[in-house]
Amino acid sequence: ISGSSSVIAMKKGIQQLRLEAGLNRMKVPQAAADLKQFCLQNAQRDPLLTGVSSSTNPFRPQKFCSFL
Repeated sequence: ISGSSSVIAMKKGIQQLRLEAGLNRMKVPQAAADLKQFCLQNAQRDPLLTGVSSSTNPFRPQKFCSFL
């Protein structure tokens, strides 16, 4: 029983390796250039870079009114 399960596991592994070998891959310098271009194109809409206005910020500190 363990021999047949081992063969099945090996076949699944080989099938996965064949699938991954057939994928088209992008070179790292090209991927980095594309990522940099995307970041520069979208920088003006990135709230981490531009900040969030206090009127639209759901996490702004709440103002409490207290009477003494």
